Formats: sequence, structure tokens, C-alpha cells
Amino acid sequence: MKIISDIQDLRDQLRGQNRAVFVPTMGNLHEGHLSLMRLARQHGDPVIASIFVNRLQFGPNEDFDKYPRTFEADVEKLEKEGVYVLFAPTEKDLYPEPQEYRVEPPENLGKILEGEFRPGFFQGVCTVVLKLFSCVQPKVAVFGKKDYQQLMVIRQMCRQLALPVDIVPAETVRAEDGLALSSRNGYLSSEERSEAVQLIQTLKEIQEKVLQGKLTSADILRIEQDACAKLSARGWIPDYISVRKRNDLLSANDADLSSNQPLVVLAAAKLGKTRLIDNLEI
Repeated sequence: MKIISDIQDLRDQLRGQNRAVFVPTMGNLHEGHLSLMRLARQHGDPVIASIFVNRLQFGPNEDFDKYPRTFEADVEKLEKEGVYVLFAPTEKDLYPEPQEYRVEPPENLGKILEGEFRPGFFQGVCTVVLKLFSCVQPKVAVFGKKDYQQLMVIRQMCRQLALPVDIVPAETVRAEDGLALSSRNGYLSSEERSEAVQLIQTLKEIQEKVLQGKLTSADILRIEQDACAKLSARGWIPDYISVRKRNDLLSANDADLSSNQPLVVLAAAKLGKTRLIDNLEI
């Protein structure tokens, strides 16, 4: 595996590779990331990964400096997965001058849910992903469904900007007890780790209630409120637990519910000092 930090060196290395598949990451790799590499291999060749902790998507009170950086261990894992090139730029490589041009997603998608609680997050994500696509120039890119809203934001960006990149979604990888794998799980104490499974269990309970059918939008709101109250009683601080339409992540009205629109329930909540997100399609 070649490790490259310079953009021009990367382009020279990948010249003529018109079936390249790209998996962008922020490092601290776990089995969820490695499953993306394996899925990528099914959609083209060679597989290109990146590791870059993107300052633009972190808010002023978020964990940019504390975000776990495990580069040597990450390299070892990627080599075992047969990754062809690891693009690992420094901030100076990727942002040699202030990044004054930014990509702003539409408000009806970029400022709801995660966008509401993390202002500027999706602008930072879109900007770095577009720049990484420009550097790597892949045919296909793989993103996990755990970051459900991010996946939708990136898909729409590619479509509206006519980017020649096919976005492939990957199913969420979970621990045996159901907790979605995440780099931030490493922040949890052993006691918090045992409690963390309550998030997916709460989503499963909502899924079951919605699948029973014949619910109104008022019923959905009540289910969401009850779920937040239940987690709060266990010591969590929920940002949101929300049932949305899969096609646009807007709330479902009574007509949507009666016509069986495909739904997804999304959640973000803080346990101790660790903010966890998850989702479950209904």
C-alpha cells in the first residue's frame, strides 16, 4: 500500500485508474470502516482510502483536538484489506490557503436534525468531500448508512453538481449487542458502554410501534416524545429522536403515513460526555 500526502503525487499515482473506488475516513478505524473497504472492492478497482480529520466540520465546542488519531494501527488494518493507496494529507496539503470557497447544502436538508444541533457541520462535510473527490477522482465512493443524513447530503451534492461519482451505501456494522460501531464509542466508560445499547433498543421499539400501522402524525410525535423521556430518565441527554420520510428526511404527515411512505427513525443523544447517533429504517 502506498501512503501519499501530496495532491499532485496522488494524481500522478492514480493516472489512468478509471475504475477507482474511494472510501474517505477520519481514521481511528474499526470493523465498520473495514467493511466499507470490502464493499468497495466489489464495485471497482483499485480501492483508495483517505484519512483526514476535517477541522471544517467540527464546531467550536466539539472534539477536534481530542478526536482519536491512531495512524500506525490504521495503516496496518488497511494493508491487510488490500487497499492500494492511502491518501493521508496534512491540513497544509489539503488546505494550503484558507478554504474560503465552501459548499452549502440546502436548508431543508442541511439544517435539520444533525444540521440543527451541529451548525456548519454539513457545510464542512460537503466542502471536504468535494475536495477529496477532486483529488482522488474516483468512479465510485462508499459511505456508511450509520451517518444516514450525511449519506443523503452527499448523494444530493453529487447529483446537483453533476459529479461523475456513484455513491454506494453500506449497511451499519454493529457489535453483538446491537450498538452501532463508531470511533466515538472509545470515549465510553465500561458502565456507559453497557448502557449505550439502549439507543438502538429505543429505535427498535419505535420501529415496532410504527409498523403496527394506522398511526397519525400526532401519534408519531407522542412516540418520539415518550422515547426522549425514557432515555432522559436513564441519564441520557437526547438531541432528537425523530421519525422521518426516507426520501427527503422531512416529517411524515397523515397522508404520508396512510400511503405507507418508507420511513426511518433517527436519533442523537449524549451519554456522559459522548454523543452517539444511530438510525433504523422502518
